Parts: sequence; structure tokens; C-alpha cells
Amino acid sequence: MADINLKPLADRVLVEASAAETTTASGIIIPDTAQEKPQQGTVVAVGTGKPDEPLTVKVGDTVLYGKYGGTEIRHDGKDYLIMRESDIYAVIA
Repeated sequence: MADINLKPLADRVLVEASAAETTTASGIIIPDTAQEKPQQGTVVAVGTGKPDEPLTVKVGDTVLYGKYGGTEIRHDGKDYLIMRESDIYAVIA
């Protein structure tokens, strides 16, 4: 995982989304316009949390989030999602 010079504030988390599925289980290729938005990604940066609510996710965690969760941003040619920790549903162990 590369170092990133973007630091989320407070309870926000920066997530790199996993790649979208490009083929079905039977081998049919899914066109770009029909691909589902990924709902899983890897945490690449975390904020400092709030004084009364420390963050529970850490860099490197694989997380599940809502289909429309977070705000898409582009930084150094890569696409990321920035979201509040409360938008994350689960950490995959």
C-alpha cells in the first residue's frame, strides 16, 4: 500500500474501492455501463476521531459500506471514497 499525502479529518476515513466485477460466474462479460458499484474496499487513511468517539477502523482494514456511501474523490490519478466511519457497515476479518 503506497503512502498517501491526504489526511481525513475527525471521524472520516479514506477508502480505496475494490475493482468492480467484470464477468459473471458463468463467464459472461459485463459492460462498463452495467457493472455494479463496489461495496467493499481497503482503508488507506483515517482521521483522528472525535474526542468522545475514537475510530475503530485502521489503515489496511477491508471494509463493507453502503452502495451510495461516501463521496468520490480523485487524488494523484487514483479514485477514492471519503466517508464517515459511521457509513462503514463492517470490517472483514
